[in-house]
Amino acid sequence: MTVLIDPPHWPGPRGLMWSHLVSDLSHAELHDFAVRLGVPARAFDRDHYDVPESVHARAVSLGAHAVSSRELLRRLIDAGLRRRKVHGATS
Repeated sequence: MTVLIDPPHWPGPRGLMWSHLVSDLSHAELHDFAVRLGVPARAFDRDHYDVPESVHARAVSLGAHAVSSRELLRRLIDAGLRRRKVHGATS
């Protein structure tokens, strides 16, 4: 299992800083880890979970690897799991 989390560098709701949580193996692995971490499904965005700074240490204690944002993105792309936002698409 390789779940990755980057530092909480991203400003977000409630005045908190946020991290990205990804898997470089599968989205199923990521969803399973998020359940164990107690992250709600609504926090999933295409290929990652947005998690508040208050969750970072617990994610690491459960086995997530703390990596830089650049490393996280590189490994997500290399795994073929990156899902880019489609601009201009309508539903």
